[in-house]
Amino acid sequence: MSNKNTKPEWAPKDAGKAFAGRVMSGVSGGHDGMPGVAGSQARPGGGVLRRRRLGVDEYMDGVLAGDRNVLGQTITLVESNAHAHLELSQEVLRRLLPHAGCSIRVGITGVPGAGKSTFIETLGLHLCEQGHRVAVLAVDPSSKVTRGSILGDKTRMEQLSRHEQAFIRPSPSSGTLGGVTRKSRETILVCEAAGFDVILVETVGVGQSETTVRSMVDFFLLVMIAGAGDELQGIKKGIMELADALLVNKADGDNKSRAKAAQLEYNRALHYLAPATDGWQTRAYACSSLTGEGIPELWALVDTFRKQTTDSGVLEKRRRAQTLDWVYSMVEEHLRSSFFQHAGVEQIRAEIEHQVMWGRLPPTAAVRRLIAEFEGNNGNS
Repeated sequence: MSNKNTKPEWAPKDAGKAFAGRVMSGVSGGHDGMPGVAGSQARPGGGVLRRRRLGVDEYMDGVLAGDRNVLGQTITLVESNAHAHLELSQEVLRRLLPHAGCSIRVGITGVPGAGKSTFIETLGLHLCEQGHRVAVLAVDPSSKVTRGSILGDKTRMEQLSRHEQAFIRPSPSSGTLGGVTRKSRETILVCEAAGFDVILVETVGVGQSETTVRSMVDFFLLVMIAGAGDELQGIKKGIMELADALLVNKADGDNKSRAKAAQLEYNRALHYLAPATDGWQTRAYACSSLTGEGIPELWALVDTFRKQTTDSGVLEKRRRAQTLDWVYSMVEEHLRSSFFQHAGVEQIRAEIEHQVMWGRLPPTAAVRRLIAEFEGNNGNS
């Protein structure tokens, strides 16, 4: 593109030079200005074509070698909803499966404003300094209107995102129950195969539906803040019953005494709840993500949890149960998708919804008609 003054498309036809702008040539190389991108093919006349699709061996070799570009492409592949990508992604996962499972998986959730991202960055930097390789799977909430997500976790974890021993992958929740993406389990396996020995799964918030994360991690951490108010008590109890540890964040400055008081309050409440993990007593702790106080002690707790549950066989039992739960959750997802994509259901759905909304058809009768249509013509769709 030549460097010349040109009017924008929206300028009036009789506009003068005041509407002119200088259009400069683009930066040579990839879209980010780099010399090239792994797997890209250069166009003879300049620029870059779409990235070449890798084969199974290339995906596998790249992930096992710790190639970040290939790792990102592999996660994109397994997250894809395109039917054409399903067979390829499952073959890649099958080949990577023997190399997975050697990490400690930690789920992190908490009330909005508890400082989860700051805590994860501080914890992640500490772990990297200790020689660990840390993968952070940060799930951002998707808009129910536009289905879009900000995906700003890399911005909030600026220092950690630049560390060579860390890998941060923000993903949209896409409306999935619990704020965990549909492919989060498979992403965990890919990161483990790439050599990351600590997997941190940050969820979008806290609530009864947020407990989905419990079904895919070893250790479940609930991040709280002091002075949250009694209005959150119902939410806290539901999630506290599944937590392996509670962490009162922001225990620094003038807030330190309040955080310690909240820690004592939570510990008193935990005496009345059954432990989330057999043989493990859930306790509340305090830390400061700003100063780092309490972070090493917290990770020592996670390490103790791992050793204790490994020796007792509880960890292996939990993972086996999680894998089975994974199977049936995918069955449910497939059945739901098949139902709503069924030609017969699509044909009568609008009319049935109209009748239900206007009180002409009971909801139970509507369900029976939809299911009868699905089961009666399931083989003809």
